[in-house]
Amino acid sequence: MNEKQKYMLDTIRREAKYTASYTGRKAFSERVMMAMQSVDREAFVSTQYKNLAFENGPLPIGHGQTISQPYIVALMTDLIDVTAESVVLEIGTGSGYQAAILSRLVRQVYTVEKIPELAELARQRLKTLGYDNIEVCSGSGYHGWKEKAPFDAIVVTAAATHVPQSLIDQLKPGGRMVIPVGLPYMHQELMLLIKSKSGAIHTESVLGVSFVPFVVADDELPSGSPRS
Repeated sequence: MNEKQKYMLDTIRREAKYTASYTGRKAFSERVMMAMQSVDREAFVSTQYKNLAFENGPLPIGHGQTISQPYIVALMTDLIDVTAESVVLEIGTGSGYQAAILSRLVRQVYTVEKIPELAELARQRLKTLGYDNIEVCSGSGYHGWKEKAPFDAIVVTAAATHVPQSLIDQLKPGGRMVIPVGLPYMHQELMLLIKSKSGAIHTESVLGVSFVPFVVADDELPSGSPRS
């Protein structure tokens, strides 16, 4: 671990303590922190932002999208509480960074990216870097990935105006989902959804956040649903 990586991890630990009154977490699990250490964020950042790769902030990746700040990646990963045998769905591949972190903790990651160019770049990047338990799909994440369901956990990396029922349906009983909910570029809340063994959904607000919007085409929405 180089000094820049150590700085990033120390920053995550400090912010976890600072936000503990909101998140209920004074620190993230050692497994999550080891995953954060093992994945080189610089490999997921475009050339002009390499000098900022280990700073605790989002960075542009093109097409109006961003790579999330390391603290948020660590928090969302910690919230889903996965095991080595978990199968996880990610909505919003982006650069592939969150998927790479998840891959170090679980058996299989399925990730969906709406923007074809980003999906292909992430697919090639992850393959080149040797992440062999990640499968990337180019398409809308609104309906999840039914063919690969059910999932032990779901991570959504774009802000939706509501939680899609299709994602809830694809979550296993006992599973967890983290998703930012709110209006585009306005107040948003990072929500944790826990599905009980009986299928009941418990929802809690974790932290105020700011994510790029979850883009949904009108023909993807059920009648009467709000558009993200």
